[in-house]
Amino acid sequence: MKDGFRQSMSWLHTWAGLVFGWVLYFMFLTGTLGYLDTEIDRWMQPELPAQDQTLSDLALMQTAFTALEGLAPQAESWFIAMPVDRNEPWLRASWRMRAEPGQRPAGREVRLDAHSGQVLQGRETGGGQWLYRMHWRLHYLPSGVYEWIVGLATLVMLVTIVTGVIVHKKIFADFFTFRPGKGQRSWLDGHNLLAVLALPFHLMITYTGLIFAVYLYMSPVIMASYGQGMTSLSRFFEEFYGEHRHSGPIGLARPFAPFAPMLAEVTRITGGGRVFYIDVHNPGDANARIGITAGAQLPSRQKMGFEFDGERGSLLEISAPRSSVKVIGDSMMSVHEALFAGPLLRALFLFCGVAGTAMIGTGLVLWTVKRREKLKKRGGGHAWPWTVERLNVATVMGLPVAICAYFWANRLLPLDLTGRAAWEQHALFLVWLAMLGHALLRGPAAAWREQAGLAGFAFLLLPVLNTLTTDRHLGHSIPARDWVMAGMDLGFLAAGLCFLWLAGHLARRQQKNAGIPAVQGA
Repeated sequence: MKDGFRQSMSWLHTWAGLVFGWVLYFMFLTGTLGYLDTEIDRWMQPELPAQDQTLSDLALMQTAFTALEGLAPQAESWFIAMPVDRNEPWLRASWRMRAEPGQRPAGREVRLDAHSGQVLQGRETGGGQWLYRMHWRLHYLPSGVYEWIVGLATLVMLVTIVTGVIVHKKIFADFFTFRPGKGQRSWLDGHNLLAVLALPFHLMITYTGLIFAVYLYMSPVIMASYGQGMTSLSRFFEEFYGEHRHSGPIGLARPFAPFAPMLAEVTRITGGGRVFYIDVHNPGDANARIGITAGAQLPSRQKMGFEFDGERGSLLEISAPRSSVKVIGDSMMSVHEALFAGPLLRALFLFCGVAGTAMIGTGLVLWTVKRREKLKKRGGGHAWPWTVERLNVATVMGLPVAICAYFWANRLLPLDLTGRAAWEQHALFLVWLAMLGHALLRGPAAAWREQAGLAGFAFLLLPVLNTLTTDRHLGHSIPARDWVMAGMDLGFLAAGLCFLWLAGHLARRQQKNAGIPAVQGA
């Protein structure tokens, strides 16, 4: 009975992992890059200055308010994000205009120079934020489609993790076992090692990923707790997202009260906590409200909210997290995104993400290795392993090439090109399509080797391209101690060397094992 159960779990693990493996690989790789989203943003907009966190909250608040009074004096609301950490490297301001009946409110977001308040101009790009969002939006798909694809794939990932633990009787021994040069056994050892190495991370990132769209995947649970109808759903969103409604303006123009007493009150109550966000409703009106969010950077994202009368400066309300729903939801999302993490913890998340990506990739390859060896013994072929083999090459090796093309497009496309950010994204998918064509036309062994070599040279040459097209190259960034720009270029060099080593390894294995099925040499 036990063996029969384990065998059935093995079947489920294998086929569920294969059917959704390509989508999961895409999600893991682009999601892992999301841990470097801010750094990628900076590299892809080299015109922007380095992060400056030396100014006081009062100076930043005065700079932002002065800028917004010039940019959007008639706006319905302003929003200011303070440059407090890597997640907010620049002073960011946005506003929303009052909408006519039946129309959506217009708005805009800008980044400001923390000293002068001037709008910072950078090239149009999707940056690292687009790569991060793509891991759950999938691009080119409407929301109702990608949400269900990603949700189902995430659920399958959770199933494969649990069944993988059940299948491996000696799961902890797998952590210390790797036998190179043994064909299928080596692939299985590598897959097991990568799975066990970051097992807690894999469980956490998969489960919390489902929480992001809990209102879609678990709507019956929400209805059971809040009731049916739009009113009940609105109440859930108000608790989950902490929404707060404000009254409109009364039509009397008034200047803002001095900011220093407001910030002093916030500092006194929070015990010196930093100001993260400032919301202003009805700016310039006698009914203006200034909301200040401050506190410590906690995994739960829970901070204190202070609402002041904009004209008089008096404190009207202090708010803390209003519901357990919001606390739990924010904690799950914060752990998933690691926004609270310092450099070392973020590096650990990045490492675990790479391990998870490699785990999925080795699992895909292992499937073809097993089937090829069986087909070789039977002396026959089959179209399904042939197709999977080519899709594996195009996904596992072709996607890194395509992502590298995204960075190349950022440096090569004309700065004044209309829809420039969209063309960067198109470049990624066009190159990925080309990698699929290459995998279909070439033999698998050649395709693995050639695409690995292409990825290696493409990443190695990125710092050279950066030197030729900008003044933020290694020769400038290292002496200036601009570690974000320098770290990105050095990371590209490291990635290029890894892919070139892999290409050389595949070439040597192919020469040594002439006549052995292609994927086995990979």
